[in-house]
Amino acid sequence: MRKNRGRTGRKRRRKQFSSLPSNGVNQSHILEYIQLRKWLKERGFDDRNLRPAQFSDTGRGLMTTKAFQAGELIISLPEKCLLTTGTVLSSYLGENIAKWKPPISPLVALCTFLIAEKYAGEQSVWKPYLDVLPKTFTCPVCLDQEVVRLLPEPIRRKAQEQRTVVQELYTSSKSFFSSLQSLFTENVATVFNYDALQWAWCTVNTRTVYMKHSQRECFSKEPDVYALAPYLDLLNHSPNVQVKAAFNEQTRCYEIRTDSHCRRHEELFICYGPHDNQRLLLEYGFVAINNPQSGVYVSADILLKHLFSADKQRNMKLSILRNHNLLENLTFGRDGPSWRLLTALKLLCLGADEFTYWKKVLLGDIISARNEERSLNIAAKICFSLIEETQQVLYQISQMKKDKVNLENQLALVEVLRLEDLMILQTSTEILYKHVHCNNLTCSESRP
Repeated sequence: MRKNRGRTGRKRRRKQFSSLPSNGVNQSHILEYIQLRKWLKERGFDDRNLRPAQFSDTGRGLMTTKAFQAGELIISLPEKCLLTTGTVLSSYLGENIAKWKPPISPLVALCTFLIAEKYAGEQSVWKPYLDVLPKTFTCPVCLDQEVVRLLPEPIRRKAQEQRTVVQELYTSSKSFFSSLQSLFTENVATVFNYDALQWAWCTVNTRTVYMKHSQRECFSKEPDVYALAPYLDLLNHSPNVQVKAAFNEQTRCYEIRTDSHCRRHEELFICYGPHDNQRLLLEYGFVAINNPQSGVYVSADILLKHLFSADKQRNMKLSILRNHNLLENLTFGRDGPSWRLLTALKLLCLGADEFTYWKKVLLGDIISARNEERSLNIAAKICFSLIEETQQVLYQISQMKKDKVNLENQLALVEVLRLEDLMILQTSTEILYKHVHCNNLTCSESRP
């Protein structure tokens, strides 16, 4: 997790959810939660306003036992409950970490501790927390390659980058893992295998809250900003709420306050940040239904596929867009093509006699009715093309779900993402249709 990743600075996985409220089934009586709450109480946390519950749309979460008003403190977790690099250094791993050169990163330290404690089983002081952590994750790094190929191109590329990051982390950490052999009766290569590191990396990457720690010489220069927060990390994400979260230096607790009202016996949500579905899937392994932040990305390759190859000014236009960072983050959203996408198309659609006005396009000026019509027509063609591609992938998914039962959950996740994309594209098509076919343009025929 990195600073400014969201309002709470948190990163954690969660299943796809609906923004509609659902009734939760109290899970407080389940042994793993009884033991977790007992363990937390011994460390100074005894919250009576939230209960673990199972919800039909979000899965596991926290349910209120009282109504919360905007601005009210919803959870305050003492420092003793947090798992940080300080926890790791004060453990049996501390001596090995302190003398290892070159220094390992704070991330590797936390991953190492999680793997070692999970291996310790009943002997682990952190067992009550480890028992409620996910056994598997649905971040792209964990998805089967057949499933990854069904993702939209931008996140497909990032998924491969994520996989490479974890693989390189594992390879570069092997020597350090080997140095821990004296602490284990079993071969460390078995304990610290790739699957174990992948699980620990996903745990840290998806569930930590932001908490800045002072730089220590025994760690590399990478920011030490991680803290695993038991119980607090059961809170689910909603794009429709606002929260304030930070470590309080006076109370020595990690605190979250809500800016929203929440009724009694409802699920309490927080917001991880204004992320679209591709970002949520990449970072947390879930998709948010009806996410107002979501959009469908249009790559430069898709743009070029629909433009005039005979345009002699094409390379110059592309160079201008590249220099102004207008070949990335081009999207269709719930309100139609984004300003960035339309601006890029308008510039690319400038006629030879209009090219001198390219700066006015970047300023948002209308050059001509012809330019407006061309750019909207191409936007519509791109949108139709993406709809067709999305429908083909959804058909592939439906076929694979019959044959690949073991991949059912992963396929269902990608299916939700693609269905959300399809809905956005269909909405954009309707908006473009009104502009293109109903003469709903507000432009002038004359050039400036």
